[in-house]
Amino acid sequence: MHEMSIATAVVSQVQEAAEAGGASTVTSVRLQVGELAGVVPDALAFCFELVCAGTLLEGAELVTEPVAARARCGSCAQDWAVGMPPRLACPHCDRATGVELISGRELQILDVCWQEGPAEAVGPAPAPAPALAARTREPIPEER
Repeated sequence: MHEMSIATAVVSQVQEAAEAGGASTVTSVRLQVGELAGVVPDALAFCFELVCAGTLLEGAELVTEPVAARARCGSCAQDWAVGMPPRLACPHCDRATGVELISGRELQILDVCWQEGPAEAVGPAPAPAPALAARTREPIPEER
């Protein structure tokens, strides 16, 4: 699952920027994900949550913005929604040569929200959890 390596790279880059910016906590990360990028958003969200554990990003929200795949014909200059599976022949002149993908492969960090300054203490530190304590999590949509 390459979503884990993508999540790891995103968290690493955001953590580095947040630390350099003096952040105490990252609250959200917004990613642009193209239709043809080969990323499953639910899998990426799951991996992101795992990778964030123990970092400034722990508990941060991951927001993914999909980008539709579009292509442009070099012969007739028309553009169209490529769709899935991708249609790479021009629907206007039926040529497949000179076709350029103009969107849909994006995978980039658009913005990050964080809180600056030292982390605030809310009260006494909680007692450490027992080593074998059960952890609960919110079920992913496929489990409901």
